[in-house]
Amino acid sequence: MTDSTARSMLVVSHTARPEAIEATIAVTTSLAERGVRVVMTAEDETEFAPYLPAAQIHVLDSSVPLSEIEIAIVLGGDGTILRAAEIVRESSCPIIGVNLGHVGFLAEKDKHDLAESVQRVLDKDYTVEERATLDVLVTQDGKPDHRTFAVNEATVEKRERMIEVTIGVDGKPLSTFGCDGVVMSTPTGSTAYAFSAGGPVMWPSVQGLLLVPLAAHALFNRPVVVGPDSVLETQVSPTSSAIAALWCDGRRKVELDPGAKVEVRTSTRAIRLARLDRAVFTDRLVSKFRLPTSGWREHQK
Repeated sequence: MTDSTARSMLVVSHTARPEAIEATIAVTTSLAERGVRVVMTAEDETEFAPYLPAAQIHVLDSSVPLSEIEIAIVLGGDGTILRAAEIVRESSCPIIGVNLGHVGFLAEKDKHDLAESVQRVLDKDYTVEERATLDVLVTQDGKPDHRTFAVNEATVEKRERMIEVTIGVDGKPLSTFGCDGVVMSTPTGSTAYAFSAGGPVMWPSVQGLLLVPLAAHALFNRPVVVGPDSVLETQVSPTSSAIAALWCDGRRKVELDPGAKVEVRTSTRAIRLARLDRAVFTDRLVSKFRLPTSGWREHQK
C-alpha cells in the first residue's frame, strides 16, 4: 500500500545513453530520499529495472493514477519530452525537461543544473507556460478514420515516390502540387521539422498555425501562416498511386489511402511546460543555434 498523502512525481527517461541512466539514478534517488513517490510508466520501469531498486519505483496507473502526478520530470532531449506529452496528455500535469540531447528547445535546463532543478521542483519554485497543440483528424473514404494530436507538427509524407496533394484552409482549396510532403505545425514546432523544411521561426506566444510544403513542384511553394481558429487541410490525390503516411511529432503514424484528408486545428488542450527561469525566447534561439549577436560593424573598429 502506498502513502496517499505523499507527493508523486513522474520520471520519464531512457537507457539509450549512459548520461541518461546516470541522471535518472540521481533524480530518482534524490526524490525518494525526500519522501516523494517516484513514478514511471510500466515500460520505463522495466527498462530501468537493472539500474534502480524495484521498491523505489511506483508504476503509473497500476499503483499511482495519472491524476495524482504533481509534475513530470523528463531526462533527455525534445523527443523524450514529446513522449512525456503523450503520457500526460489527458491531465493538467506540467512537464519539466532537463536537456541531455543537443538542441533541446522544449527542455528547461541542461544536465549540469540537475541538482538545482530537482530542488526547485521540490520547492515548487517554477511557473507554468502553456503551449498550443494540434488536434488531428484523418478522413478516409469520406468518413472519420483516426483522431490524434501533435505538440510540434502533423506531417503528410511520401513513402517512396512523390505524392500529389491539395492543401486548403477552412474548407477552401488553396493549391495542388506534387511534393515530398506537407508539414502542419504549431508555433512550438516551427523550430523543429518545419524549420528544417525552410519555414519561419514563430515565437511561442504567436497564436497561429504554420503550413510548409516539402520540396513542392510548384510556383506556390512558400510557407503559409494562418490564424489560431483556422483549419489546415492536406488531401492526398484520389488518383495517386504513391503511398503516403501521416506522422505526428515523428512518433505516431497513420497510413493514408488515395483520397485521404488530414485536418489540423488548434486543440483546446495545451501542453504545460514548467519553467524555472523567465528567459525570453530570443535568448533561447541565440543559445540553441549559437547565433552571433555582435554586429559586423563592431569588428571594423
